[in-house]
Amino acid sequence: MCIQVPYRLLPKYHKRLLTNACLQTRLVRELEKKFSGRIVVIIAQRRILRKPLKKERLGKQMRPRSRTLTAVHDAILEDMVYPTQIVGKRLRVQADGTKVLKVLLDPNAATQLEYKLDAFTTVYKKMTNKEAIFEFPVVPTE
Repeated sequence: MCIQVPYRLLPKYHKRLLTNACLQTRLVRELEKKFSGRIVVIIAQRRILRKPLKKERLGKQMRPRSRTLTAVHDAILEDMVYPTQIVGKRLRVQADGTKVLKVLLDPNAATQLEYKLDAFTTVYKKMTNKEAIFEFPVVPTE
């Protein structure tokens, strides 16, 4: 289940509580209990503005970088995996021309997010119409 919150309210969801856990993690945990195991993802509502036409460019303000398609899709990716951080991204172009984005997440959070990886893939596909694979990097043991 994907919950969209207004962009201006997102920092309030990320705010740390007295127990050193953020509000969003506690809210997601409680909603997952309430909806009997369905995975809950909180994402900010963002706006994509199209490129201005040549005749529109004269005398008008420029489009902010945060409103570009690429910036919005990257921000959606960050919002989905919020408590953890994205360690790396790889864009893989296959022989038939399809593109798959490989997203590497912080291995310290592997135990908390392992069961959500498939849900992240489907939510990202629905939101952006792009293929993505979420995984944790393999840490070599010595």
